[in-house]
Amino acid sequence: MVRTSKAVASRRRRKRLLKRAKGFVGDRKNHIKLTSDAVMKAMAFNYRDRKVKKRNFRRLWNTRIGIAAKINGMSYSKLIHGLTKAGCQLDRKMLSDMAIRDPDSFASVVQEAKAALA
Repeated sequence: MVRTSKAVASRRRRKRLLKRAKGFVGDRKNHIKLTSDAVMKAMAFNYRDRKVKKRNFRRLWNTRIGIAAKINGMSYSKLIHGLTKAGCQLDRKMLSDMAIRDPDSFASVVQEAKAALA
């Protein structure tokens, strides 16, 4: 029986692992055992932090909207409630952008919310 070697498959597996470890520092970039642990951990953090990024941005948007609403004499919760009552389709990302870039239009949106609550 002919002897088979698994050289091609194992080399491909190692190359794939080392490619994922690009940019790692020290032994984590070129020692297979350390690299595999580092890559697995990095992939786990990668998955988790994609979710955390969304959470952080929504928190930032809410903070910006809340501050801008206070400037216009309204609380964040009343503003959001008034906008839902008025049937406003603006999401928090757009509201926060308006609060930063165009305060006058944000003030008109706050007036809409106040009118819907009254």
